[in-house]
Amino acid sequence: MIFVSALITGLGLGSMYGLLALGFYVTYVVSNTVNFAQGSTMMLGAVICFTFWVTFGWPAPIAVVVVLLACTLWGVVVERVAVRPFVRRGSDAWLMATVALGIVIDNVVLFTFGRDPRGMPATPLVTDTFDLAGLRVQPQQVLIPIVGLGLAVALTVFSRRTRHGLAMMAVVQNQAAARLMGINVGMAVSGAFALSGFFAGVAGILIAPLFTISSTMGTLFGIKAFAVAILGGITNPWGVMFAGLLYGVAEAMITASFGSTYTQIVAFTLVIVALALRPDGLFGRAEVKKV
Repeated sequence: MIFVSALITGLGLGSMYGLLALGFYVTYVVSNTVNFAQGSTMMLGAVICFTFWVTFGWPAPIAVVVVLLACTLWGVVVERVAVRPFVRRGSDAWLMATVALGIVIDNVVLFTFGRDPRGMPATPLVTDTFDLAGLRVQPQQVLIPIVGLGLAVALTVFSRRTRHGLAMMAVVQNQAAARLMGINVGMAVSGAFALSGFFAGVAGILIAPLFTISSTMGTLFGIKAFAVAILGGITNPWGVMFAGLLYGVAEAMITASFGSTYTQIVAFTLVIVALALRPDGLFGRAEVKKV
């Protein structure tokens, strides 16, 4: 029974890792860059949600809208400030610039929000339970995977069925050809980073009721999400999402079996072993180089 409970918990956590990893995916395939401030963006979403909902007393739906808008806008800011100037010069310094910008926002939140972790008020999604396979399960534990997988489906539909999504995919294939077709490549890249910020904001909202909120909460989540993105094959959105679920379940099973002391040691060791055996990720494909 304890392993069934760990499975449910793991699917919820894995969905969060998958959501953040989808942010890495969408920026990488469009611009060949990633936002290493992704974990900090998730933290920002959780902090803004707490501030507007609990501190200011705004209705929860309005607070959620504010969070999503703020995180989406922050994604655009990251691209304009920490990525675009370096990419234009052909420099890879955006790697350090996005890390640095994440540290900056972490410390801004530390000085404004405070050092002490805070918890969200109890809601029916956390306090109520229902029976599932003989276990008492919180609605929040079921909601998280549903939202995560739902957004993965929405991203697939967006990229294949909508004008803006097809424009992004054209940029993926060939930026020069996309420009000749009249596609604004800069706007497409900004859109990818905005989408990345949106995913991080959703993750922050969903994870906030389950964890204490602090300026440092996003660091480990961001590292795990990037590991998941690589593990799933960063150019495969469904591979990234499934890798998130696998990682979350593995993490929960390790905790249930050996205790939380060994969780990070064993989980990251498994990631190293998996990548040693499959360098392109569990669901990725080796890039074909034309000569």
